[in-house]
Amino acid sequence: MSLFRRKNKAEAASGFHERPAPPFDDLGNFIIVVLDSCRFDTFMQAAPKVITRLGAPEQRYSYASWTAPSHYNLLMGLMPHTSPAGVFASEYYKKDFVAFNRRLGAREIEFKSLVPRLYLPDYLRDTLGYRTHAMVSLPVLNSFTPLNRGFDTFRLMDKHNDMNAMLDLLTFPSDRPSFYILNTGETHYPYATPDESENEWPRISGVHGVFKHLDDHSLSGADHEDRFFDETQMGALRERQVNAVRWLDSVFERLFDIVPKNTWITVTSDHGELFGEGGYFGHGPVFHEKVFQVPFLEGGIR
Repeated sequence: MSLFRRKNKAEAASGFHERPAPPFDDLGNFIIVVLDSCRFDTFMQAAPKVITRLGAPEQRYSYASWTAPSHYNLLMGLMPHTSPAGVFASEYYKKDFVAFNRRLGAREIEFKSLVPRLYLPDYLRDTLGYRTHAMVSLPVLNSFTPLNRGFDTFRLMDKHNDMNAMLDLLTFPSDRPSFYILNTGETHYPYATPDESENEWPRISGVHGVFKHLDDHSLSGADHEDRFFDETQMGALRERQVNAVRWLDSVFERLFDIVPKNTWITVTSDHGELFGEGGYFGHGPVFHEKVFQVPFLEGGIR
């Protein structure tokens, strides 16, 4: 049995049999870029010129309002959905998953082909022979979490807001196709580009891309809460996210120059963000339509 068709005991017990992998020549590189916390209307207000070369942006809905569970869904192959009415969920999943035939340049890939692992990196690496890589900006996605499964490399970046640093590490060996998921944090609070200071905005535990101080106040017994932003600050923060998208648009110019022919790129977000609507800020334990509305666009390079 080849290296790319390993079976574990659970698969053998289930009676699962992997189909032969298609020839590598039929498969293309596949990249998912996740603009962390970027909501749909701020993406559209930024009016990116480069990113939209991939295709027309759609408003879709995230399956979750927080980073980790949303990325788990993405890595199951469940892209943000269109919230269709009048159809069974199972039918939507099947039709939506057919898009992977176009993304990968493969044939007859169906949702059931992920069984029993139900995890895209496993399937791409062990069944189709892809090299699989993850580069993430947010510590809640670090390599010690369950998300690090089926990846040849999984790296938490040194900075939480530097997509350019990820591009420095991209490689595309010609012997096998490559899959990358890039979680970039420029659009995450405090919506800062790598060349600017973040000191103007408070360091909010669990929100500022870090969580190591999340328990400080409860463990010390101090009665303290971070002061909530006022309306003016909310407006300024929303504008910062818009500007972050504009910054990233220039980074995508470099990405498009780096990737080889026969590369498919999907751009989306893990969830949206609240800037004062309904009295909310941020995302997570929030139930509001804007925290689920995300941009979605994709297309092939050359």
